[in-house]
Amino acid sequence: MMGALGMQGRAESAEAMTRLGCAAAGDVTAGAVIALVGGLGAGKTHWTKGLVAALACSLDVTSPTFSLVHEYRGGRLSVFHFDFYRLESAAEVLALGWDEYLDAGGLLVVEWADKFPELLPPEAIWLRFVVEPDTARTVERIG
Repeated sequence: MMGALGMQGRAESAEAMTRLGCAAAGDVTAGAVIALVGGLGAGKTHWTKGLVAALACSLDVTSPTFSLVHEYRGGRLSVFHFDFYRLESAAEVLALGWDEYLDAGGLLVVEWADKFPELLPPEAIWLRFVVEPDTARTVERIG
C-alpha cells in the first residue's frame, strides 16, 4: 500500500508539510485508505494537498470540514478526501456513501479518522499529525 519513508517526517512550514504529502504519493495504490489523526491546524489538509498534487491532479485541495467529502479526479488515482470532524455517528458516514467510496478503486484520505475507526479497513494506514512546542509539525505512522 504505502512505503514507510514517504509518509513520515518533520515540517517547519505549511509548504514543508505539502512536500511530505508529495513524497507519500509515490507509494500509494488504488484502494488504499489513509487515516489522518491530529488536532486542528496540525497539517492534515496541507499534507493531503501535496499528496493530491503529486498524483497529477490540478484541482485545488481544501478542507472538507463543511462538505464532508471532496473528490479529486483526473490524476493517477482518484482521491476521496473525507473529514469526520463534524459527524456525530458512524451512520452519518455510511449515509455519505462510505461503502461505495471504499469500493471505487481510488485512494481514500480521512481526516479525524479516529472518530470512527471501526469503519476503516484493517489495512488502513494510520498517520498522526502533531504540533510540536516549537510550532513545527511532525507526521508519524501509528498502529
